[in-house]
Amino acid sequence: MRNNEGILIVVSGFSGAGKGTLMKRLVEEYEGYALSISATTRPPRPGEEDGREYFFLSREQFEKRIAEHALIEHAEYCGNYYGTPRDYVEKKLSEGRDVILEIEIQGALKIKEQYPDALLLFVSTPDAAELRRRLSGRGTETEEVIQKRLCRAAREAEGIEIYDYIVINDDLETCVKELHGIIAAAHHAPGRNGEFIKKMRRELEEN
Repeated sequence: MRNNEGILIVVSGFSGAGKGTLMKRLVEEYEGYALSISATTRPPRPGEEDGREYFFLSREQFEKRIAEHALIEHAEYCGNYYGTPRDYVEKKLSEGRDVILEIEIQGALKIKEQYPDALLLFVSTPDAAELRRRLSGRGTETEEVIQKRLCRAAREAEGIEIYDYIVINDDLETCVKELHGIIAAAHHAPGRNGEFIKKMRRELEEN
């Protein structure tokens, strides 16, 4: 039996670790998930569309949403804002969907403060050499940008302890199955099944 309430799943990871690909595959392979679309002030990359990969906003538009408390969290990363729209997330959770937020560590901390039951997952490559190889393999960034991302990863590595699980993205299909298993198990955690526990205790006491 699965808890019918949706779980808020926060996924972070080193840039280049493949977290975006993992999340998309997870949503394609299994039912019950909703992938939250973040808002950002960074310009679209080739092939990206507004409302699909991100909601692309101007800095003025984004700061207006901050003032209206329309974002669960927001952070500035490499000179651009990123944030999570509140209305979408809370609507999907109320429908019983597991909502996946792909955000940075700063945002993960803010989410955990507001939603203590959120499940925090961190995606990593097997080692630093593989991380560099994947960043270089994109072919979309200069060596200077790659170095900045690696320096950022070194700082992020100091905050991984706040996460519930570290997921090593070595083989994509294996990693997707592991992620789904972790999330499915979280639905059975005692803290998420208070009503079921109360019901069982009551029924047992009546016998």
